[in-house]
Parts: sequence; structure tokens; C-alpha cells
Amino acid sequence: MKLPATSSSKAPVKFRMPTADNLVPIRLDIETEGQRYKDAFTWNPSDPDSEVVVFAKRTVRDLKLPPQFITQIAQSIQTQLTEFRSYEGQDMYTAEKIVPIKLDLRVNHTLIKDHFLWDLNNYESDPEEFARTFCNDMGIEDPEVGPAVAFAIREQLYEIAIQSVASAREIKISKKGRRGAEHAISSKGGGNALDLMKLFRYNSSVVRYAYALRLLVLDLGVSGPGCSRRSRTSDFWNHVLLHFFKPASARLRSWETDLI
Repeated sequence: MKLPATSSSKAPVKFRMPTADNLVPIRLDIETEGQRYKDAFTWNPSDPDSEVVVFAKRTVRDLKLPPQFITQIAQSIQTQLTEFRSYEGQDMYTAEKIVPIKLDLRVNHTLIKDHFLWDLNNYESDPEEFARTFCNDMGIEDPEVGPAVAFAIREQLYEIAIQSVASAREIKISKKGRRGAEHAISSKGGGNALDLMKLFRYNSSVVRYAYALRLLVLDLGVSGPGCSRRSRTSDFWNHVLLHFFKPASARLRSWETDLI
């Protein structure tokens, strides 16, 4: 099988199946009224949703299943398509990533156990072609084995692609966290002023009133308790702040005492 050259770019790509055809692996296992329907196939997510109901009706008719299967088959397919589409548009990392693929399945009388490596960055890879080559090399003549092998590969690649989306999301969050930490360090010098504003955010009237009292002291030469005319700043402001964080009744009694 031809192995196309792969890209070495480490930039993220938008979510899709890392194969030539962007197909969704669909697995059905439905049981109702004593009958069970199991199947596995791929679906093109670009196809209109109306095709889902058409497929369900045709399947029920061909297999002579109870009519109740139509709704359940259609809902199961639609749910899996919706999940796949929820990842579309999100970033994922696949460059230079070789992953192991394991096969452990039984198809009719054929048991398949094997493992090999797959290049996630090879967007020209074809699981169906690989499965055909695999069956030819192994001398497997059962026509149902090839599709089962291809589906098993696609199903594992889908899970790995979902994990790549989660990894890309974690990397993005980590980068934002580092940028936030660097910004906090760079602005450390202004942290005291910022914290002071947070402290008085809910006491802005106290700050304005205290500022007015300070102007009054400067203009009229009034000294706060324990403060001299020459040095008012430290003791006066300590007194004002302590005063305004008392209950209202205590503040009133305190100022009446100070004024007397």
C-alpha cells in the first residue's frame, strides 16, 4: 500500500478524522420486543439528516424488523452524528504522532489479532484499502472481514482524535494561565494601589467623606485626635479609617467625644 509523505508541521489543525475520507464510525446495538439488531458502518457527516430516517426505514424493511426499530435506529445514528459534529471546528494536534492500532475481533469463523502503527498526520491514509491489503496478505477470503477490520481502525482513530482535541484544549488553557501569571508579575508594582481600590470598593462614600475631612483639616488647621498641625497624615488617617469602620452609633459617639 502506498504511504504518502506526511507533514512535519506542529501547528494545530481543525478536528476531522485523520484519514482520506472524513467518515464517522457508527455502531448500533438495539434490542426491542425480543429481537436484537447489531451493525457497524461509516457515515458521511456532511450528508443531510433526512437520510438517517430513510436509512432506518430501509434497514427495517430489508431485515423485516418490527416498526419500532425505525425510531431507535434513527435516534442512535443521529446521536452519534451530533457528537461527532460537536468537535468540528475545534483544534487538535496530530503532527508527527504515531499511534498503535490493535485488532482483536472475530468475524464469523475468522479470528483477527494484530497490532501495528498508524500515522495520524497522514490525511491520505485509507483504512479500507489497508484492510483489503491485510486480508490479501493473510489469505482471508471471507468478504465480511475486510470491512470489520477497516471499521475497527476507524473507531480507534476517532477515539484518538477526540483525545487530541482534549489535549489541544488543555494546552490552550495552560498557555493562557502562563500569560496571566506573567502579566501579574509584570504589574506587581501597581498591585498595592489595585488592592486598595478593591478594599474600598464598597466604602466609596467613606473614602469621599474622609477626603473631605482631610481638606477641612488642611484648610482650617483642625487637628485630628493625637495629631499635631505639622504632622497630620499618619495618625489622622489611622483615626479616620478606624472611625469609619465602626458601627454608625459608635462612630457618632466617637466624633462627639473628639469634638468636645
